[in-house]
Order: sequence, then structure tokens, then C-alpha cells
Amino acid sequence: MSAGPPIAATLSRLDLKTLRLFAAICAEGTLNGAARRAAIAPSAVSKRLAELEHALGCTLLVREPRGMRLTPAGETLLHHTRRMLASAEQIALELAEHARGVRGIVRVLANLSAIVEFLPEDLQAFLAAQGGIRVDLEERPSGGVVAGVEEGLADLGICAGSTDTRTLTAYPYRADRLVLVMPESHPLSDRAAITLAETLDYDHVGLHVESSIYATLRDEARRLSRPLHLRMHVPSFDAICRMAQVGMGLGTVPEHVHALLGPSMRLAAVPLTDPWAQRLLCLVVRPGFLPPAARLLLDHLCAAGGLRSPGENAG
Repeated sequence: MSAGPPIAATLSRLDLKTLRLFAAICAEGTLNGAARRAAIAPSAVSKRLAELEHALGCTLLVREPRGMRLTPAGETLLHHTRRMLASAEQIALELAEHARGVRGIVRVLANLSAIVEFLPEDLQAFLAAQGGIRVDLEERPSGGVVAGVEEGLADLGICAGSTDTRTLTAYPYRADRLVLVMPESHPLSDRAAITLAETLDYDHVGLHVESSIYATLRDEARRLSRPLHLRMHVPSFDAICRMAQVGMGLGTVPEHVHALLGPSMRLAAVPLTDPWAQRLLCLVVRPGFLPPAARLLLDHLCAAGGLRSPGENAG
């Protein structure tokens, strides 16, 4: 069996111009369409593709009556090509930011609870104090936060404290408590507090299936050997509140979320007394060097949370 072309020779053919042309062929489905997009002759496109396939030692595209079809090797290359082109575009955008005076860019992944409850004020205070630093924030479920930080897609993450943080270093950030929201006319609305078990005869509305709050409710219902009557999944806390407002089911949200959204919707909030309803949000980073701008943000968020400083051993 052929060992294939040397790695160095393969990498030498993966320049951005060639990758953009390959992506254009895949997008257009024909060599002529790619040629029009790239403003070059179809023969030049065909030649570049043949040279790429020869250098890589495999067929990437197969000609068919209706156009070009990707081979398995072509699908692999297209997957990585899209990521590489997106990274190259991001590099250009961020370098342009530095040229305009930006001192640093911090990439943050955070779960929905952190974004709605605490980050708006904490980031506003940080950016006011640290002129010239930009924060790029993306929402992901807690498991996705950990995976993204591990993969280097972000400098810093915020996830539920119950999440397996794997190889990452974790610091406590903020604590919150889960409550049930419901119309003021609901039979449970006058309760001072309640357990999940006492609510399982009623319909519930839940966050998306990857959310840590939904996973907690599902797992607790299973532990109790009781069904969780979930009428629907929705993508956000405001959607949960709206569904609860019209009587579609009980919604489980952080207490701070009810404080922000509940009063205007005339929603009652009943605290859950189950131990898991008292939650911790954690900051997670990769061990080792942290860029200066990211270190400043980590220090700021730890101080804002007041639970533990980065200098202490967070385990």
C-alpha cells in the first residue's frame, strides 16, 4: 500500500487560493461555475484541481452528468477547508481591529444562564475599565462551553458547576437558585417553596435538550421514577416565561431571570428546595498561559462574583 505523499508536500498545496477555488467548485457544482466565481478560465480551474489531487494522492471530486460529486476524501477536505477559510477571515478581521487600536480580543463561550443573569453588567464594567479590549461572546450549552475552550475556540468559558470540566481549570463565578414560574392563578402559585416531586403531576415547559437545567430536571424525575410531563422544548428563558404565562406549563428558570422578566408578565415564582436547585456557575480556562487580555477578564469576573480569586487553588 502506498504511504501517500509526504506531509510537508501535502501542506504546501493547501494554500488559501487553492482552498478557496476548491470550495467554489463544491459550492457551484461545476468547473465552469467555479471559474465564473473566481474570474479565471475553466481550464485553469481544472488544472488546479488536478494538481491538488495529484499532490494529495487521492481523488476529491468525480464528474457526473449533473455536476461534480465529492468523494469521501473530498468531503474531509471540504470540512477542513471551510474551517480554515473562516479562520483566515477571522485573522484578517482581528488584525484590522488591532490596527485600529484594539489592545486585545477575548473570546468567551458562556451558557444561557450566565449571559442573561450576570454577564451584561460584569462585561459592561470590564469594558468601561479596560479601554481597547474587545470581548467576543457566544452562547453554548455548558457541555459545549467546555468542549470549545478545550479545543481552543475560546480563551474563557462559563458553564454550570455540575458540568464535567475535564482538563480545564475551573474557578467559581456566581451562585444562583432555580425557581418555578407560573401564572398567578396557578394552583401552586401561593406556595412559599416546593420540591420538583410535588410538581410532576403538572405539565412543564423546558429549555432545549442540551441545556443543563433540562438535563437536571430529566435526571431528577428519573431518580424519582416519575415521568416529567414536558409539553415542549424552547430555546430561551423568555420563551419559557411566555409559555408559562399562557398556561402551557411550569417553567424552571434562575431566580434572577424571573426578577428581570416575571413582574411584567405577572408570573409567580416558587423556589425549588431540591439541593440541585442551588447552583454554581464556573469560569473555565485551559491550564497554562492565558493571554493578558483574557487574564484581565478572568480576574475581573472572579472579583465580580466574589467567590474565589484566580490566585487560589480551584482544583
